[in-house]
Amino acid sequence: MFKKVGNTRILAQHKASCHCGAVELQIDLPEGIVGAMRCNCSFCRRRGAIMAPTDIENIKIIKGEESLGKYQFKTNTAEHFFCKNCGIYTHHRRRSNPNEYGYNVANLEGVNPLLIDDLIIFDGINHPKDQKD
Repeated sequence: MFKKVGNTRILAQHKASCHCGAVELQIDLPEGIVGAMRCNCSFCRRRGAIMAPTDIENIKIIKGEESLGKYQFKTNTAEHFFCKNCGIYTHHRRRSNPNEYGYNVANLEGVNPLLIDDLIIFDGINHPKDQKD
């Protein structure tokens, strides 16, 4: 099964890796890249990645689990993973839905994230979990 993103066809199962290759993921994308976004929270705007959500069971670390570092801040709900060797963000457990991971679209082999149509801008500055009742 393929889904087209720009001029790129996306396989249902895809390999993703950090820059140095120490970390490799297998990501199942049965519907292709869905919900690709940028976030404007203090962390994501500095990171600058285009990310997309998927269910936790759709991401498997196939190489380099020991090379992954984890960063958390504010509510410590989200877990941001990155390669300790090259520093590239690979994926994160989402604060808005802890049953999902977000993954770095740029890490998918053969995908140019700049060709994604309808990129969502998520207002992480005003995240609902940060609002006081």
